[in-house]
Amino acid sequence: MGWWSERVVPRMADKSLSSRPIMDLRREVCAGLSGRVLEIGFGSGLNLSAYPAVVDSVDAVEPSDTGWELSSGRRATASVPVDRVGLDGQRLAAADATYDAAVSTFTLCTIPDATTALAEVRRVLRPGGTLHVLEHGLAPDARVAAWQHRLDGLQGRIAAGCHLTRDAPVLVEDAGFRVERLDRAYLPGPSLSKPWTFVSLVVAVRP
Repeated sequence: MGWWSERVVPRMADKSLSSRPIMDLRREVCAGLSGRVLEIGFGSGLNLSAYPAVVDSVDAVEPSDTGWELSSGRRATASVPVDRVGLDGQRLAAADATYDAAVSTFTLCTIPDATTALAEVRRVLRPGGTLHVLEHGLAPDARVAAWQHRLDGLQGRIAAGCHLTRDAPVLVEDAGFRVERLDRAYLPGPSLSKPWTFVSLVVAVRP
């Protein structure tokens, strides 16, 4: 990672992804998590306050040391133990069927190979386990989507490889999960922000 990606982007994400509307969505997407949970893209630990009491432990995959450092205060006061178990969601060290559930929030947009990462998540989830995803991505409106395609390269350079044009629900289905809940909407904000604010909340089951 370069200096910008390692030192600046995690701090930008911590600030921009902790607004009240997004924290409300974090609580929604984490509802239903239980047992042993894998979190892909743990970041600064913003999901910790949203975990239900029935979560026993969290194994965190987080490539950024800065992001992990930023999470230290939240981890220290969390009601659930958190272990950092890897740096790369595309290569998970866990055995097959290790986890009861997995969660990924604003991460699939940035993982270089989201398809491989989701295949790995499917492998380490037990049959019947759930995948909970909160992600921004490709909008259904043609005009907004056109701007997303125009801005995608710039977005990647500014935000450490983040894409505006990925369709998280399609990626999840293509990875072999059965989608049981799908909510899609724009976050509150001006029209100019729409290329960045179309959000999907997905809960899917590993058959």
